[in-house]
Amino acid sequence: MSIAVQDSLLDLCAAPATTPLRPRRTSLTHGAWVDLQRGWLDGSAELFTRLAERVPWRAERRKMYDRTVDVPRLLCFYREDAPLPDEALEACRRELSEYYQAELGESFVTAGLCLYRDGRDSVAWHGDTIGRGSTEDTMVAILSLGAARPLLLRPRAGLGPDGSPGPGTLRYNLGHGDLIVMGGSCQRTWEHAVPKTAHSTGARISVQFRPQGVR
Repeated sequence: MSIAVQDSLLDLCAAPATTPLRPRRTSLTHGAWVDLQRGWLDGSAELFTRLAERVPWRAERRKMYDRTVDVPRLLCFYREDAPLPDEALEACRRELSEYYQAELGESFVTAGLCLYRDGRDSVAWHGDTIGRGSTEDTMVAILSLGAARPLLLRPRAGLGPDGSPGPGTLRYNLGHGDLIVMGGSCQRTWEHAVPKTAHSTGARISVQFRPQGVR
């Protein structure tokens, strides 16, 4: 698959390799928190290219109200025990599991991949509440590859009067090997989105590592 990507001048290392995990934590409301580490993965442009070409991306359609619509991004999901499409992702998952083991109490075992081809691709406001995330504290670790796109977070009670982001909305511009981890009650008390943009932007791949029973 040929995808346009905007490379970062700071990400020209040939081989993908993680840097030491030293994320900065921000405490949110209701027991939620976010860890952020910029440029955790060196050589992310090379990994982006490999994943764009190797992953069996698929387009999906979903029921929305009284009609079926195209999902505005390409997807691929790797279930527990399924081999990941690149050893670099296996290494990322191992390092995340080791780092968060004491706090999470388990390992990250699945990986969901999303390909945002351009600014028209997006994901609507949601929390990962299919399964245990609806009732239990958990973690979702997201590695961003390719062009930076904003990830928005807002408390579930923080909507504006027209459903737009309210005053409590946070914005993280993520790409080029950045790592964000949403933890605690974040999936059930906050929600997140990647909005559409009219600005010219390259493609982005989001890799979401999750523990068992969280989607």
